[in-house]
Amino acid sequence: MNKLSYTLSAVALALVLSGCGQSNAQQGQQPPPLTIDVANVQLEEVQSWHTFTTRLEAPERVVLKPRVSGQLKSMAFKEGERVEKGQLLFSIDPRPFSTQVESLKAQLVSAEAALSQAQGEAERAQRLVAKNAMSTEQADQRDATLRRAIANKNAIAAQLEKAQLDLEFSQVTAPISGVISRADVTQGNYVSAGDTALTTIVSDDLVYAYFDVDERTWSKQFAGMNADTGVMVQLQRINSQQPIAGKVDFIDNEINPTTGTLRVRAVFDAQAHNLKPGAFARISMAAQTPKTLAIVPERAIGTDLKNRFVLTVDENNTLQYRLVELGERYGAYRAIKSGLVRGDRIAVNGPARVGPGMPITPNKVAFNFENTQFVLKSTNTSSDLLVSAAK
Repeated sequence: MNKLSYTLSAVALALVLSGCGQSNAQQGQQPPPLTIDVANVQLEEVQSWHTFTTRLEAPERVVLKPRVSGQLKSMAFKEGERVEKGQLLFSIDPRPFSTQVESLKAQLVSAEAALSQAQGEAERAQRLVAKNAMSTEQADQRDATLRRAIANKNAIAAQLEKAQLDLEFSQVTAPISGVISRADVTQGNYVSAGDTALTTIVSDDLVYAYFDVDERTWSKQFAGMNADTGVMVQLQRINSQQPIAGKVDFIDNEINPTTGTLRVRAVFDAQAHNLKPGAFARISMAAQTPKTLAIVPERAIGTDLKNRFVLTVDENNTLQYRLVELGERYGAYRAIKSGLVRGDRIAVNGPARVGPGMPITPNKVAFNFENTQFVLKSTNTSSDLLVSAAK
C-alpha cells in the first residue's frame, strides 16, 4: 500500500511541474507587431490660397423691351433656347407703321414737286431782276418760298425715316447672342414702347465671378497683382469636387471706403463647364509664388491638446511622436511647414489604432497625387481662350 501511494504522489508532482512549465512558456510569448500602412514623406511645390464666395454673373444681360407700341402679333422663338444676335423674336402688328410710311412717301413726292417749282420760280426771278423786269421785293418773296419748300421737304423726309425705323422696330430682334428666357407677354397683348418687358436674354459664352478682398489681405498677399498678368484662379461649384480654372481680368481702381474691400473679377468658360449665371460658387486665388513643403495625408495628423503631430517610423520600425506645423489643405492632403523632411516615414492612417513607442510591421504604400492640385498652372487651354475672348 505504501509503495502504491508513493507512486501516485510522484505522478501528481510531475503533472503539476509540467503544467507550470507550460504556463511559463505561454507567458514568455509576445503577440506579433501590428501591421500598418507606412509611406515616405513627399515634397511638392504648393501655394497658399484664399477662398471667396460669389454668385456667377453673365457678362451681358438684356431685359428686352419693344421700341414701338402696338399689338403683339407673334413670337418666333422657343423659350429657353439659344438665340443669335439679330434673330427675330417678336413681331408687333406692322400695318399701322406701313400705312404711315406710305403716307409720308406720298407727302415727300408732293414736297419735292413743290420744291422743284419754287426753285424754278426763284431762278426766273433772279434773271428778271437782272433785266430790271421784276422788283427786288418780289424776287425775295420767291426766294423765301424756295427756302420754305426746302424745309418742308426735309421735315417730311425726316418723318419718313422715323416711320421706316418704327416699321423696322415692329420686328423685335435679339440684341445679343445668348440663352433666352420665357416670354413675359404673349401674342394678342398690347405692348408699350420702352415699358413692357418681353423677355430676358443672357450671354452664355463666358461668366463673371465678382468677389471682394479685404484691404488687409490685399495689401499683404496681393498688392503686386494686376489684371494684365492674368492671375489664375479656381472655381468650385456646389456638390462638385472638380475645380474649374479661370483668370482674373478686372481689379477695381479703388477700395470701397464703406466696406474696406476691393472688388475683383474672374472670368470662366461657361460653355465648356456648363456654368449658369446666378449659381453660387467659391473662388480660390493663390496668394504667393510656389514653395516646396512636405505633404502628408490629412488623416495622418493627430491632435494633442493644442499641438498637431504625426507618428513617424524609426529604423527599428517603432512609432515616434513628431510635432508638426500645418500649412494649407489640398483635398485629402495637408502641407507641413515644419517638422518633417524628405525621407521621413510616417504612419499613413495616423494615431487611430496605434501610439508612440509601439513596434509595428510596416506595409509600404505610396501617395496618390493624381487628382490633387497643389499649384494652379496656366495649362488649361479653354481658360486661355476665354480670356482672349473676354478681351
